[in-house]
Amino acid sequence: MNSRKIELAHILLVEDNEGDIMLTLDAFEESKVKTEISVAKNGKEALDFLFQRGEFVDAKRPDLILLDINIPIFNGHEVLQQIKADPDLKKIPVIMLTTSSNQKDIDKAYANHCNSYVQKPLNIDDFLKAILKIEEFWLQLTSLAN
Repeated sequence: MNSRKIELAHILLVEDNEGDIMLTLDAFEESKVKTEISVAKNGKEALDFLFQRGEFVDAKRPDLILLDINIPIFNGHEVLQQIKADPDLKKIPVIMLTTSSNQKDIDKAYANHCNSYVQKPLNIDDFLKAILKIEEFWLQLTSLAN
């Protein structure tokens, strides 16, 4: 079995809402897995980070990407398409973490090969629980590709 255990998980959070960024960071501080979280606040920044361009030439490859749909410059669907079109990046699990419950957004995300679609709970406690469940499944239970 060629699975790898993560000692320090690197997560790329692609989110422009400061409140949601803070809640997500707080939730991962409570997690059982040690995490390093990088934040991109728009689609261009996320792609520059992932493709190691500009100020991100030394960016570390994430183990997991949490991607909002409603972000500036390039939306989450556009970012997802570019991630999944790249032979190396497509192995990284991408979780759409968004407020959208629109069935067209859900269908489009899965058509573009997202690994999971999670609607952000509006209640803070439920939001924190959702993040911890994401962490439990994707960083504790699942074996990730190199």
